Amino acid sequence: MSPTPPTTPASLADLTIEELLGFLPDGNGRLNDKMGVQLVEVSAERVVATMPVEGNTQPFGLLHGGASVVLAETLGSIGSAVHAYPAKIAVGVDINATHHRSATAGLVTGVATAIHLGRSSTSYDVVITDEDGRRVCTSRITCALLDAPKG
Repeated sequence: MSPTPPTTPASLADLTIEELLGFLPDGNGRLNDKMGVQLVEVSAERVVATMPVEGNTQPFGLLHGGASVVLAETLGSIGSAVHAYPAKIAVGVDINATHHRSATAGLVTGVATAIHLGRSSTSYDVVITDEDGRRVCTSRITCALLDAPKG
């Protein structure tokens, strides 16, 4: 069993995924829980998660484009939060997505790679692939880094 993180850790980067989720006010987040998003790897430079296609489809049985955007936003926001903590908090200000192909079953995997880790903003390229490694979606997210509330 992993140790419980301190009430206020010095760095989010040093926490295990379980400790990070335990520290966050809403854990994995209610939407991510509903969508089945599972974090696999977390650092400021790279965040990886999976999401099932089942339960996240549009009326024609294809992975919903909005589900891909939710996954991308989650990855970029978590990476940004790890980078910004403890002095700043991350808030998404821009996201775009290009949908390349459909997915109808299995898991998709999102990999967010930092392209800018600054003092006032961060940006990530996010590539979402199917179980065969085929690109389903490419996204880019930018987060503003705001001063963390005092206390």
